[in-house]
Amino acid sequence: MKLKYFGHSAFQIKSGKHSILIDPFLDDNPVSKTKSNQVDADFIVLTHAHGDHLGDALKIAKRCNSLFITVNELAEWLKSKGMKAHNMHIGGSHQFDFGRVKFTIAHHGSITPDGQYAGEPAGVVLTVEGKNIYHTGDTGLFYDMKLIGEMNNPIEYMLCPIGDNFTMGITDAVKAVELVQPKNVVPMHYNTFGLIQADPEEFKAKVTAKGFNCRILNFGDEIDI
Repeated sequence: MKLKYFGHSAFQIKSGKHSILIDPFLDDNPVSKTKSNQVDADFIVLTHAHGDHLGDALKIAKRCNSLFITVNELAEWLKSKGMKAHNMHIGGSHQFDFGRVKFTIAHHGSITPDGQYAGEPAGVVLTVEGKNIYHTGDTGLFYDMKLIGEMNNPIEYMLCPIGDNFTMGITDAVKAVELVQPKNVVPMHYNTFGLIQADPEEFKAKVTAKGFNCRILNFGDEIDI
């Protein structure tokens, strides 16, 4: 199984014959080396509807006939645009061909580019090839992260924002890692724009000092997990 980081909060998981995209913000993402016409997706998981997460999802889905997986209100909005979507919501899980998806809470907001209410923002735990990957979505720190870690133990990879301003900054993100207790943490949602500048090496040093393994992925990196 492979995990690729495009920058911001955009990732791709490849497992067997399946390709899963999470929050594919590519074409207007100044740090992404990959553009939307260079990726394929059988499934697209969306944590919320902000433009820097919805990104290029619709154009990718149209080209690839992808199935969206997201919270109910955003799924309905996608269907109104002619997309295929599987409606879910926070706390619920469902088995797909590639593995299991469960949505979690996230403290943020969510509105579509055309101003429609898009339901609650979310994080997501994907269980693929027996490994749990927790993409927190855009979120502030919350104590129930401890429960997410306990209920989905072990979290093989935690994908965690560090850019501050709109999400957790480094100090809160370190505490989030302590709560979740993942085997590995990958920082995300930083250095895309001026307001979210952060040093991933500082984050790595602080979580390493707490006994956790941090993998900094350069924009465009793909690793085996």
